Amino acid sequence: MTSLASLPPLREIVTKYQIWPEKGLGQHFLFDFNILDRIVRVAGDLSTITVMEIGPGPGGLTRALLAGGAKHLIVIEQDHRCIEALQEIKEIVGEPLEIVHGDAMVADEMALTEGKARPFALVANLPYNISTQLIAKWIGIADNISTMVLMVQKEVAQRLIAKPHTKHYGRLSVLAQWRCECYIAFDVNPSNFVPPPKVMSSILVLNPRSSPIAVDQAILEKVVKAAFSQRRKMVKAGLKQISANVDAWLEAAGIDGTLRAENLSVEDYCRLSNTL
Repeated sequence: MTSLASLPPLREIVTKYQIWPEKGLGQHFLFDFNILDRIVRVAGDLSTITVMEIGPGPGGLTRALLAGGAKHLIVIEQDHRCIEALQEIKEIVGEPLEIVHGDAMVADEMALTEGKARPFALVANLPYNISTQLIAKWIGIADNISTMVLMVQKEVAQRLIAKPHTKHYGRLSVLAQWRCECYIAFDVNPSNFVPPPKVMSSILVLNPRSSPIAVDQAILEKVVKAAFSQRRKMVKAGLKQISANVDAWLEAAGIDGTLRAENLSVEDYCRLSNTL
């Protein structure tokens, strides 16, 4: 959209509305439009779908998404200072941009996208202090999501893509990989942010699987949580929280109970859940 070019530079917007990043909100602003455009390209064709952005801040990624052809963009922002900045974009683009003033942790994505094109895409520079909670929340509604392209701390991204037998493999790895194909598109250096975070960031992509292994998600979450609650012990030690007859359960599922939680695959956890 050529009209977006008439907007002031992001740094001017930050000064105008005094949008200094707040540590308590996990804010780290990205002003480099080359990186922002690259994020949008990773998300693919947005011209026919609804896109949701969490924590848009002063609107850098918001501009890039609209310029990249997003048909309908819903942004959820908690910081009242940023709402005013986002309104400047709204005045130019009009209907394609919908601004929601609220907390993403309690937002109802299904209600917000009701009557709009689904599945919808999630594209966001996530607040670092709630990124894992948000991802866990979205895994639960993955049937309605086409893709998630998320800026997170690199350590978080590594946890989600981690494979068994590695130190990063854990509860969130299992849940994410059961429901989605997960990979890191590229890394972003701390120097690209204001203020610079102390760690490297990554663009994490989660593409929901069309046919995930059939399993009750609530049971899977319960099993995985119990297994990793005693990570350094044999897996059967953690699973005793769920079943008093854990040895028979493990035998029925064909799982060696002397292994550690990190040695079991996603398929193993699904089999355990279905055998319970």
